[in-house]
Amino acid sequence: MLRSVFLFVGLHLILGLSLRSQNAKDQFLILGTYTSEQSDGVYVYKFNTETGENSFVSSVKTSNPSFVAVSPNKKFVYVVNEDDPGNVTAFSFNRSNGQLAQLNQQPSHGRHPCYITIDKNGKWVIVGNYSSGTIAVYPTNKDGSLGSATDSVLHEGSSVNSERQEAAHVHATVLNKNNKTLYVPDLGMDMVAMYNLDNKTGKLKEFPTPFVATEPGAGPRHLDIHPNGKYAYLMEEMNGAVSVYKIENDGYLSLLQNISGLPRDFNGVVGSADIHVSPDGKFLYCSNRGESNTIGIFSINQSNGQLNWIDHQSTLGKTPRNFNIDPTGNFLLVANQNSDEVVIFKRDKQTGLLTDTGKRINVSKPVCLKWIPVE
Repeated sequence: MLRSVFLFVGLHLILGLSLRSQNAKDQFLILGTYTSEQSDGVYVYKFNTETGENSFVSSVKTSNPSFVAVSPNKKFVYVVNEDDPGNVTAFSFNRSNGQLAQLNQQPSHGRHPCYITIDKNGKWVIVGNYSSGTIAVYPTNKDGSLGSATDSVLHEGSSVNSERQEAAHVHATVLNKNNKTLYVPDLGMDMVAMYNLDNKTGKLKEFPTPFVATEPGAGPRHLDIHPNGKYAYLMEEMNGAVSVYKIENDGYLSLLQNISGLPRDFNGVVGSADIHVSPDGKFLYCSNRGESNTIGIFSINQSNGQLNWIDHQSTLGKTPRNFNIDPTGNFLLVANQNSDEVVIFKRDKQTGLLTDTGKRINVSKPVCLKWIPVE
């Protein structure tokens, strides 16, 4: 009888470990889109991080959810509604079945919000509005819904390109690893503004020297921070360059390098978009739209954070907006907005190079990709 009990317990433990191992391979892929044509709004897929296999799980209707943020506890999803005027929508997320349910919506305090982030404590949600050049901060309630904005900041200014830079255009809101310093690339003003977030009040305070200027006409867009917290990488949309910064102890950015993110033989229309460091901190990738439709691949010098060009990979589609690397680093997924599919590449972790898996996710106007582990 005792042997039977031990056998049952042993089998139960093995089965439990097996199920946990199986679940560890699976991630929910949260996919934001533009909804002007066939898209519902936010889509959820299940993705296997060992094989790249994926399957549709659910979707939820909401207008133009072009950027997505996931709460640290993975229970809530926040999206911008890139409209005029804009909104911010909060959803609960069920990690067992992959279903989203809307909690509430707040005005974005601007026009065409294009970026959203959440602090590491899940307490504050920060939104950047492109057309109005404004930033807004929102508290999260216990149920995951959003409270009224605690602060709103307006950028005012312009730069050298009278068509694209006639006014301020906030394009990202990225928190430093210290969960305090906020970096705000502004395409219209050719600068990265710097603020401190008061984690008690939700107020933003400018740095004494409030911004770092880029090259005139560069058009700062997205920014990613190295896993070690020492370096920041800025994608410049209008000239296709990547600026590498050292993050000083006080949060200031010191320029270390400026290097083209475009193919070395490219001479055409530029429209660079997204930028990400690999989970192991060894490689950097950037997406190029315009006439390029490529992913730039760089190695990162581990001693000084600077970049060395490796190669460029065709995205096998049109207008690679955002892209993302799965948490294991095995795959890089590209949202090709104007060819209506997500292309799945296998990553070589030793060389950084990408190989087409042949796998695709077909969805109208994909833009933003985020991950949540399956429970």
